[in-house]
Amino acid sequence: MHHEPRDRFDLGLQADLAMMQQPLLTRRRLLRLSLVGITTFLAGCTPMANPVATPTTAPNPTVAPTTAPAAAAVTAVPTTAPAATIAPTAAPTSVVVAECVDAIPRETAGPFPGNGAQGAALNVLARSGVVRSDIRTSLGSGNTAVGVPLQLELTLVRAGGDCAPLPGYVIYVWHCDAPGRYSMYSPGVEGEDYLRGVQAADTSGKVVFQTIVPGCYAGRWPHIHFEVYPSLEQATGARNVVHTSQLALPEEICRQVYADAQYGNSLRNLGQLSLERDGIFRDGWQTQMATVTGSVNDGFVARLTVGVPGV
Repeated sequence: MHHEPRDRFDLGLQADLAMMQQPLLTRRRLLRLSLVGITTFLAGCTPMANPVATPTTAPNPTVAPTTAPAAAAVTAVPTTAPAATIAPTAAPTSVVVAECVDAIPRETAGPFPGNGAQGAALNVLARSGVVRSDIRTSLGSGNTAVGVPLQLELTLVRAGGDCAPLPGYVIYVWHCDAPGRYSMYSPGVEGEDYLRGVQAADTSGKVVFQTIVPGCYAGRWPHIHFEVYPSLEQATGARNVVHTSQLALPEEICRQVYADAQYGNSLRNLGQLSLERDGIFRDGWQTQMATVTGSVNDGFVARLTVGVPGV
């Protein structure tokens, strides 16, 4: 399974103390800088310009670089050869063709959103460290949610039309733990905030979270909640949400996972449910069903392309 690189904010105690003295929005902007940029900012220095290497053989500025190779190609090889040679270098390497999908349905955030809609005390988005890829550990207590590992890969695209990626847009995800409890709300885990986290999409519109397969509690198909925000600076509360939806997990995968005793009554609860009767997914779950690969021993990877309307 793919492992994400070490978090960029692991710069030592002094850097952590300096970071904590910064306002929330400043810390979020710092997380978008490179390692050098973060270190320089915290040290109070002005970044030095990157040195530009001087070529040992400088091209003649009066001659266009592409002119000579093209002329040589025409006289030396058939006319079809230059196209085959030039095409790979001309194609932009940064362009990613996104999967074109319909808009994912708007769904309720449910009773346990933790996004400030129910008051400042229940707003994980305002907590330091919530912008993270591994959401298995609570920010405050350090306690970790146990369960079968799940790598969650979501790709944000503009729904309909060109289905262009949405780099810089933000996803906040949250879900229940193996026994079916929601951190910050359920008895016994009110003081935890694990299985909640925020990330900004990369240039291809993608975010990756390390989490666990959620349990199945009575009355609901196994699912993961998520909200889309326009930027990290605006991902501070429910008032800035662009779109809210839920992701469904395949029954076969869930049955494999729920055979593990740490998932409590999940297997029995699942046996009493169906997608067609679920209060959220019964009106159409095709655009919300994740593609899942992997195994209980090695962990699973869940992927979904999320079509965001109105952006």
